[in-house]
Amino acid sequence: MSLQDTIDDMHALFQDLIEDLEKAVKGNKTAAQRVRTGTIQLEKLGKIYRKQSMQEEKKQLLKKQTAKKSARKKTRPKR
Repeated sequence: MSLQDTIDDMHALFQDLIEDLEKAVKGNKTAAQRVRTGTIQLEKLGKIYRKQSMQEEKKQLLKKQTAKKSARKKTRPKR
């Protein structure tokens, strides 16, 4: 699962939770149960997102570092 897939899943889950929260406030007990279950799923997705986003940040940092190193090599005068 890629980071974008996780983001899409979180977005869909948020939309479902919003709808069920509105129903739960009006007294719908099954919607309230879906909200409780959804918060557990959201917690799991949050952990996955956190791991994937940190991996992406590390990849971006490595790309920047290698780009800087290659730029330095190109600008150094040959002896």
